[in-house]
Amino acid sequence: MAMPGPGADGHSVNGHAVETPEIDGHSVTWQTPEGHANGRLVFPPGFTWGSASAAYQIEGATTADGRGASVWDTFAHAPGNVRGGDTGDIACDAYHRYREDVALMASLGLNSYRFSVSWPRVQPGGRGAANQKGVDYYRQLLDELAEHCIAGALTLYHWDLPQELQDAGGWAARDTALRFADYASMLADALGDRVRHWITLNEPQVVASHGYRSGEHAPGLHDPDAATAATHHLLVAHGLATTAIRAAVPDASVGITLDLHPVRLLGDARPDVLHQAALITDADLNGMYLEPVLRGRYPEHASKALLPPGSLIRSGDMAAIGQPVDFIGVNYYSSAYLRAGDADDLRRNESTPRCGLPGVVEYSPDWLERTAMGWLVDADGLYELLMKLSKDAPGLPLFITENGCAAEDYVNPEGLVNDPERVRYLHQHLAAAARAIEDGVNLAGYFVWSLLDNFEWGWGYQKRFGIIFVDYATQHRIPKSSAHFYAGVVRANAVPALP
Repeated sequence: MAMPGPGADGHSVNGHAVETPEIDGHSVTWQTPEGHANGRLVFPPGFTWGSASAAYQIEGATTADGRGASVWDTFAHAPGNVRGGDTGDIACDAYHRYREDVALMASLGLNSYRFSVSWPRVQPGGRGAANQKGVDYYRQLLDELAEHCIAGALTLYHWDLPQELQDAGGWAARDTALRFADYASMLADALGDRVRHWITLNEPQVVASHGYRSGEHAPGLHDPDAATAATHHLLVAHGLATTAIRAAVPDASVGITLDLHPVRLLGDARPDVLHQAALITDADLNGMYLEPVLRGRYPEHASKALLPPGSLIRSGDMAAIGQPVDFIGVNYYSSAYLRAGDADDLRRNESTPRCGLPGVVEYSPDWLERTAMGWLVDADGLYELLMKLSKDAPGLPLFITENGCAAEDYVNPEGLVNDPERVRYLHQHLAAAARAIEDGVNLAGYFVWSLLDNFEWGWGYQKRFGIIFVDYATQHRIPKSSAHFYAGVVRANAVPALP
């Protein structure tokens, strides 16, 4: 049975008091459906409303029921890798509290939940027979979701590679892509009767760049050659897994989730140089994964240092990578800005450009807000990104599979968590999404990042992205003002027009 949602006065979510949110000083008032033409941006019927999560960030129970070690277990336990020495050993304890969390989703009116499977939980060493207790956990989660009329959208890989596979080379080794295809086939056989939407990989660009090149993420390598190999093998894994899922579940809807960043130019000085810089930056940030998936080729403008060498690319690889997908998942957080400048004499808010061209700098505009992560708040960038992607892949369904912000959240003396920054952020970005739909984008759904505060990778528990506050000492969940706001959007299938 679903938990009660907000009442008519809009001050309760799952039994917790939540103040009516304000946007730019004005309280939000929800109209009846008949009033959608009066100051609201309406989403199409059947729109998917959900929240997103990742296994290592929420599940905890890292040694329970036969789960094997992942690269993030190893990385987080190594001193100095994660702020405060935090690990995902307990996280939000979702492994034991999934029923409570599903009830929270139901109380918000969500109709979909994007979650990831912990590869080492269902296949401890990344190869061989399934760990049945791990598979049973995801069966039970999906059954609980179904009881509340919430569809599961399953991500096969959200960064928790089995450590045994990393010991054998990780994503720098082609064999990992083959093991991933076996894993995908195993899960499709086990869960295909419960899942229609399958996401192969989450943000492979981050895996290669942060995990293998810069070392900020697991496995913590600083190896450019391994990073370029990982790029190709992740994409091969996507292609092989797509084939495997479709073989086991013929009516499956299969896609990939990419972190995408519109590249925006400021000023009209040196337009030719800026244009070339934009082509390179867009290829490096977006095209390196998007173009192989959509076109079966690597982008011609990409930096040579990022492109996989021809020796890695075998016959049939690009065709497998470029086979048609059923949708693209978009993770959007911020834009990249370029302007004319001197990288050898950086000014305030300037940084060295990724494109490497002289006379260009990346810039963080003063007029844009920043989140607690220091990321630019740029809802217009989301609109621009969706419009461009719609032109690059006409008719292909798009899902915003992650969007949200970190904020400095705390429980006030009344026991409430008011997060006006996040309410404003969600309002702006949902309005941008609605505008894109009005202008012809085939946007099929939106998943807020995230339902719960959780383990934020290298930042540990110091950054909170959830619309539900988690007291990590007690595991008590408290819906924030943003949860109430989002529930209002979901129930109305509309967002108030921006002031």
